[in-house]
Amino acid sequence: MKHFNALTLSALLASAAVPALAQEKGDFLLGLGLGWIEPDSATTTAVGRVSADGALSPTITLEYFIAKNVGVELLASLPFEHDVDLAGAGQVGETKHLPPTLSLQYHFTNSSAFTPFVGVGINYTYFFDEKGKGPLAGVSLDLDDSWGLALHAGADYAISEKSAVRLDVRYIDIETDVKVGGAQIGKVKIDPWVFNVAYVMKF
Repeated sequence: MKHFNALTLSALLASAAVPALAQEKGDFLLGLGLGWIEPDSATTTAVGRVSADGALSPTITLEYFIAKNVGVELLASLPFEHDVDLAGAGQVGETKHLPPTLSLQYHFTNSSAFTPFVGVGINYTYFFDEKGKGPLAGVSLDLDDSWGLALHAGADYAISEKSAVRLDVRYIDIETDVKVGGAQIGKVKIDPWVFNVAYVMKF
C-alpha cells in the first residue's frame, strides 16, 4: 500500500509540474506584443527645452538561438507617434519613428516556469512624417535618424513547453539633430525606456 501511495504521489507531482521554456541551439522564438516607449527627459536647445511624449504600438520580435541559452533577437514594431513639446509653448510638432533593434541575449538556465534574460545590442531609429504644430504650424521640422546602444532585460513565464508570456524593458540611446525651418537648433536626447508585454512562441 505504501508503494502504491508513493507511485500515486509521484504521478500527481509529475502531472502538476510547471512547464519550462528551454532554448536549444537552432530554436526560434517569435514574440507578438504591445510596447510603450517613454522618453527619459527633456533637452535644452537653441529655442528652449524640447521634449516628446510617450507612445504605444504593437511590437514583434524574432530570436534565433546560436547556442544553448544564447540568442540573437530582432525587435520591430508598427510606427510610434510622438508629440513634440517646447517649454512655454506647448505642442510644436509631431513625428513618427521605427526603432528596429538587434540584440545578443542570454537566457538563464532555469527548471521553473520563470526564465529571466538579459541582452545588449544596437538600435537604429528612423524618424519620418515630421510636422510643425501650434506656433510652428506650416514650418518644416526635421529629425535625423539615430544609431545607439540598447540594453534589454526581462523574463518569460512558460504556459506550455512551446509558449510563454514575456515582460521586458529596454533602455535605448537615441539622440537626434533637430532642424526647424531648415535651421539646426541642436541635438535632442530622447533616451527612452521601452516597456513591453508579449506572447512568445517557440519553433
